[in-house]
Amino acid sequence: MAELFSKQAAVYAAARPTYPKELYAKLAALTPHHRLAWDVGTGSGQAAIGVRIPTPRLSVAEHYDSVVATDVSAEQLRHAAPHPKVRYMHTPDATPGEDLVAALGGEGSVDLITVAEAAHWFDLPAFYGVARRVLRRPGGVIAIWGYNYRMSPMEDMMERFFRTTVPYRDPRALHAMDGYVNLPFPFEDIGLGREGEPMSLDMEHEMSFQGLVGMLSSWSVVTTAKQQGVDLLSEPVVKEMEQEWGGPSLVRTVTFKAFLLAGTPTADD
Repeated sequence: MAELFSKQAAVYAAARPTYPKELYAKLAALTPHHRLAWDVGTGSGQAAIGVRIPTPRLSVAEHYDSVVATDVSAEQLRHAAPHPKVRYMHTPDATPGEDLVAALGGEGSVDLITVAEAAHWFDLPAFYGVARRVLRRPGGVIAIWGYNYRMSPMEDMMERFFRTTVPYRDPRALHAMDGYVNLPFPFEDIGLGREGEPMSLDMEHEMSFQGLVGMLSSWSVVTTAKQQGVDLLSEPVVKEMEQEWGGPSLVRTVTFKAFLLAGTPTADD
């Protein structure tokens, strides 16, 4: 997974959208304690600290005393902004579960686990095993969410671009393309999406045309295609998109159609 995003880490940090402040408030309201959150697959901190220039969005760090933000990509973490409540930690793919549990403070130490736009890349049985161990009992919550190419009001343009990426797409990304409908999520339902029935989540975002191109450039599939000698964002493609967008200087309000699964460990865990 690390190699999929390391090469475009700077673009990812600048171009990816952050998430609605209402989401963090809902999740925080579900945990009786607010001592520690674990943001897994943090990238450059989009959920942990909600980086957005010039106006930072509210984030996990606004609601919890401390946040451990982990990622398999050291390059992504190098582009994460510092925050007094956040401890970034590089966790290579081979990091033993025991080491993760210890680094997070031991079993039953975590109030909230968040995974934003990353769970489909994980070894889910291994991750869920660690999650069950570190979540506080009772009251610990795990929430995973994502988004894909579905973006209003530019659905047709994004659908056409998506079709050009299919030959280069990693099979693991299919869960994100399907809106996590088929993603395993063996946790008890708490009313914010459950296995097989993710909750819909609208993510409104102001975006310039250059921001759009930057976001698409940060997609792992675009990097994969380029490594195979195919430029999915060639000059003619970008020009056509620019016309459909309404010109290079237009800033649009777009809405990503995101999806959410949230739960708590079952009594049998």
